[in-house]
Amino acid sequence: MKLRGNLNALIGVWFIIAPWAIGYSDQSGALWSSIVFGIIQVIVSLWGYDKPGWNSWQNWISAITGVWFIIFPFIYSLTNGEVWSSVVLGLITTIFSLWNLGSNSGSKAAG
Repeated sequence: MKLRGNLNALIGVWFIIAPWAIGYSDQSGALWSSIVFGIIQVIVSLWGYDKPGWNSWQNWISAITGVWFIIFPFIYSLTNGEVWSSVVLGLITTIFSLWNLGSNSGSKAAG
């Protein structure tokens, strides 16, 4: 779970720098959405990586940010490359978060 949490945190870092890296920093809504949700993703991923199970609110928030990353490029009408980056990384975030939610407390040492 620590690995999944760290990967989700890295995805959050990507969303913080993505507006400049892939070129949508001129769109204020998309810029701030990416930064704010990226910061939230980093915080909850690092805070909740060792808290498995369905009652882990950190993993629920991480799953919600993953879903947001999937839909946000469509809301802000981003271009094709930006859409794919966001959708793929959003899916990974959501899958890892749900995986952590489904883990039991006896599997803390697992991936």
